[in-house]
Amino acid sequence: MNDMLINTLGDELYAAAKECRVVEPLTSRYEDITIVDAYRIQQRVNACRIESGERIIGKKIGVTSQVVMDLLGVDQPDFGMLTDAMHYVEGVEIPVSSLIQPKAEGEIAFLLKQDLKGPGVTAADVLAATQGVVACFEIVDSRIRDWKIRIEDTVADNASSGAFVLGDCIVDPKRIDLINCAMKLEKNGEVVTTGTGGAALGNPLEAVAWLANTLGELGESLKAGEWVLSGSLGGMVPVAAGDVINVQIDGLGRCFVRFV
Repeated sequence: MNDMLINTLGDELYAAAKECRVVEPLTSRYEDITIVDAYRIQQRVNACRIESGERIIGKKIGVTSQVVMDLLGVDQPDFGMLTDAMHYVEGVEIPVSSLIQPKAEGEIAFLLKQDLKGPGVTAADVLAATQGVVACFEIVDSRIRDWKIRIEDTVADNASSGAFVLGDCIVDPKRIDLINCAMKLEKNGEVVTTGTGGAALGNPLEAVAWLANTLGELGESLKAGEWVLSGSLGGMVPVAAGDVINVQIDGLGRCFVRFV
């Protein structure tokens, strides 16, 4: 794809996000679109966000489970950027009018105290560079109609980022079992999905290391002070106005949010 088309599609996705509307899948319109094209479109989307006054405060990892990889026909995760406009604190009310077709995922978020730049970043390096971890929600959202996405669609759409909610209990990652910690996600008081830390590429530390090494190939890095969402520990849960969701992760406590 040439630069003009990349910019046009990035502007289209950015406008769709701001206007809370959907667009037709990019893969149905451009059969030759590649992952490289998709990341270039994502860069344009995030450049528009920054130009509008938003600030990058972290990154997210998506497609970390084998089930989703098989669904999208890929053998690796993807990533997107997190901005301050996407961030909510625990217990707040999120207006669904600001989203399009939201779904909630229970995750472990990492707060970094040191930069991480690949190649060669290991799980041990991630552990040493982490100030703390918290239970969190990622509210994924797609600007692609009816979530009819292939990997190129979600990558271009900033890895289907919508919002994220951080718990208020930050824990030293050395104190918990990040692989076997159990996650339980409740919607309106009913358990709707469960999982463990190992759902994120077998180990959330490995997921963050993957991101650091992937960014390193692009000449970029994870930075001290950034949040990294390490991937869903269970299924996606659709949410609507009036829903209250709560995630509990062993050793990390809970995070909850209400939709209005």
